[in-house]
Amino acid sequence: MIRTRWSRRVVAAAAAMLTVSALSACSAANSTQNTMDPGNPWQIAGATTSTGPSGPREGVPDTDRGAENSDGGEMDRLALNAVADIEEFWSENYSATFPGEFRPVQKLISWDATAAEKDSVEFCTVSTHELVNAAYCGLDETIGWDRGVLLPELVRQFGEMAVVMVLAHEYGHALQIPAGIATEDSPGLVTEQQADCLAGVFLRHVAEGDSRHFTLNTSDGLNGVLGATVAVRDRDPNDPDNVHGTAFERVTAVQLGYMDGAGACAGIDEQEIENRRSGLPVTFEPGEEYMQLEITEDSLQDMAAALGDVLPVVGSPQYEYEGVPTGCADATPTEPVAYCPATEVIGTDVDGLAARAGEQESADEPLSAIVTGDYNAFVVFISRYALMYQNEKQLTLTGADSAGLRTACLAGVVTTALSRENSNPRLSAGDLDEAVSGLLSDGLAASDVNGEVVPEGYLRLEAFRLGVLDGEQACLTEYE
Repeated sequence: MIRTRWSRRVVAAAAAMLTVSALSACSAANSTQNTMDPGNPWQIAGATTSTGPSGPREGVPDTDRGAENSDGGEMDRLALNAVADIEEFWSENYSATFPGEFRPVQKLISWDATAAEKDSVEFCTVSTHELVNAAYCGLDETIGWDRGVLLPELVRQFGEMAVVMVLAHEYGHALQIPAGIATEDSPGLVTEQQADCLAGVFLRHVAEGDSRHFTLNTSDGLNGVLGATVAVRDRDPNDPDNVHGTAFERVTAVQLGYMDGAGACAGIDEQEIENRRSGLPVTFEPGEEYMQLEITEDSLQDMAAALGDVLPVVGSPQYEYEGVPTGCADATPTEPVAYCPATEVIGTDVDGLAARAGEQESADEPLSAIVTGDYNAFVVFISRYALMYQNEKQLTLTGADSAGLRTACLAGVVTTALSRENSNPRLSAGDLDEAVSGLLSDGLAASDVNGEVVPEGYLRLEAFRLGVLDGEQACLTEYE
């Protein structure tokens, strides 16, 4: 039998936020003694961060920190306040982890990418005309940003805290070489994920309520930050110029810093990244980048057969492909795929499911957290099978924070199994990002049997990540 493969559709590149310098680094220290809630690794025990405000604090005076070429407008004030808080954090915490004293960057510069070429300033020896970017330049120890296109777009799509995240990442690059965790020869992938990690440490500082100008809740606030992280991912894994990592890897790096602090960031190197990848596909095989596995009854039957091998159930599961089950006595059907425990049937609206894999990005969206592709659809089908598997184990199928997250976790288990060489169908590079995108947007693959979903996208991502990296037993233990 010919092995079927799928891969992510090649999409137009978004505005890149690549570091102009080859240098990058990250690290940070814990600023307080607050502890993590064991039931929620992103939630800090004793800190009211889940439902509170997120963004700039009201009534707090702007910093007097300045930037060259600033227009004094809203975007520059947002960026400068972010830099001021980042520098205040590092001035208080740098020496607890790294040798020497914290040294702020030499200069900040702002530009408008829409300005005429004759009116554009230079940043890191290049013109900022049409430069939609935020970056650290190691040549003169400068951090710069585009206030005309990039920052407003980040705010529009993901909220003001996305700008804070981007600048915390760029400031991480300024710290790496002085901190001794990177050199000029360090691989770009390593330094970029170190910077993501550092940003995660600073985000925890903000979530704990210790940032002068900003607050961050762990629901819509953190969802927006992670959405921005997904948007600035490596979209073509075979491109040697890609150094940020996949959305799955970037979210993981942010969490490492948020949860574990500076030590985790300093520990990111090529081997650590390879260990995290655990054999997951990171590059396309020849021709895969142009392929998609069409969502049809035949391909879903192939997937159902694979599911029976990964998570076997007693008997022969029943599948219907003409719509979701109607009249289910013990569950509310979820579109476009539903599992009915009373009848042990998984019903699929094939056209509706196929729509999830369709074209969703627009050329008018320079940044998008939506990753198009077939696995965004298949992972929802997988999740409904995961409910059937749980039912056989006599586990509860209701409850967004129990059954829903357990379902996402088991979908992660299947995802890892589908990446193995002899799997049919088999994952290719980009499929993980498609799943991450769906989990962060509507979370259907993390819903319980009635379609209930936890509002915190990061919890859905963490459950999926747990299944991908740690396996079935971890899912059953974590989400009892």
